[in-house]
Amino acid sequence: MTPKLYIGNKNYSSWSMRPWVAARAFGIPFEEVMVPFDFGPGSQFLSKLQGVTPAGRVPAWVEDDGFAVWDSLAIIEHLADRHPELALWPRDPRARSRARSISAEMHAGFAQLRSLCPMNIEAWMPEVGKKLWAEQEGLRKDVARIDELWSEALAGSGGPFLFGAFSAADAYYAPVVMRFSRFGLPLSSAAAAYVERMQAHAAVQAWVDSALAEKQWVPEDEPYRSSRT
Repeated sequence: MTPKLYIGNKNYSSWSMRPWVAARAFGIPFEEVMVPFDFGPGSQFLSKLQGVTPAGRVPAWVEDDGFAVWDSLAIIEHLADRHPELALWPRDPRARSRARSISAEMHAGFAQLRSLCPMNIEAWMPEVGKKLWAEQEGLRKDVARIDELWSEALAGSGGPFLFGAFSAADAYYAPVVMRFSRFGLPLSSAAAAYVERMQAHAAVQAWVDSALAEKQWVPEDEPYRSSRT
């Protein structure tokens, strides 16, 4: 049997995007199980995840024997353990440690970017981004730090991705790429070029195409729009 990856709406679910893109990029087979976000009374989202993961959240990776792994970073580590023949993390020990470090930094930090600029792939909001950039010092600091770590990694590896070949670190920053693109946040030339290369990657493109086809509306994830049009 094929493992299952439980995810939320592709348009909004940044945490789901990370392991999905990683597995797709490395050709790891899985069955996608979409659990649309639904946070109202009698939430179907919560009921559908009962018995799948005690966290009650997406993403969740479930092996064919029912063994579940939840949390995006834990899932990526699980895939790396299950597939040592694939270089999900860089082969070089120091590069691998650095890739894990910057992924963990994203996992635990950049709260202003994540709260002020939620992932919304179908929405283009450069005017919102311009206003937020002018008003929110915390956002500017988050973007500057990400730009710095991207630029350092790219300079050290020679690109085209953070550690040369596409890795779990790139998958981990895929939702950040979407935020920068949709909100039009200013970046250095090196970071902006990386955003373009990431959007052209086949696994990222596949996720974006599916997100654009969803055409679903989740009010809780729409701080800046009152409708889809």
